[in-house]
Amino acid sequence: MINCVVIDDEPLARECITNYIEQVDFLECVGTGSSALEIPQLLGQQVDLLFLDVQMPLMNGLEYLKSNPKPPMTILTTAFPNYAIEGFDLNVLDYLLKPVSFNRFFSAATKAKQQFTLLNGQEVLSQREEERSCFFIKCDGKYEKIFQDEILFVQAMQNYVVIQTTKRKYLTLLFLKNVAEKLDSTAFLRVHKSFIVALDKVEGVAQHEIQIQAHKIPLSRNYKKEVMPKILGDNLWDNKS
Repeated sequence: MINCVVIDDEPLARECITNYIEQVDFLECVGTGSSALEIPQLLGQQVDLLFLDVQMPLMNGLEYLKSNPKPPMTILTTAFPNYAIEGFDLNVLDYLLKPVSFNRFFSAATKAKQQFTLLNGQEVLSQREEERSCFFIKCDGKYEKIFQDEILFVQAMQNYVVIQTTKRKYLTLLFLKNVAEKLDSTAFLRVHKSFIVALDKVEGVAQHEIQIQAHKIPLSRNYKKEVMPKILGDNLWDNKS
């Protein structure tokens, strides 16, 4: 549902827009006002879409948009077409000329729904990305974000480490223990003095090596007793079972 606020100093124009909102199942009017000065108070609740008249006393609609760097989605309503260019320069979603027909209103409302869906989809993706465990490393002169669920393995190379992910390989000036401190100990396992692997990325285990995609990771004898049960767990089927 898209929560709307209608601001217009003309009662009949305000009533027209609120009546149209009631006819659209994805819109809900949560407030009305006769002046742009009332908007800050109305925005105290969740407001997604603002129907805003241009010509009003004290502060007109365009002046309000210039004063608010982050307004909700805005559709301008006015009897004067000469404000259209300035309105679109302020990133308004649409521009309705009075008297507003329902067909024209519905077209603008549909555009608002598309924009609302897009914005909320991006927000969900952003939230999901933030929830994923990650850290930054310095690589090739810039800081790179590494998501733990994309790591295949980490390899020590003297004063450097190689972090191999599903996307690419990163080389950074760190010690293996520095990276190990950032990793989830339940998801990653030391299998060699120079290698840490992601348990869920292991595809096969041989006598002295671990297979992860096309990579063959050495399995040290010193770590083997600890490693094998954690990789195989209760999932080993053989003729002794």
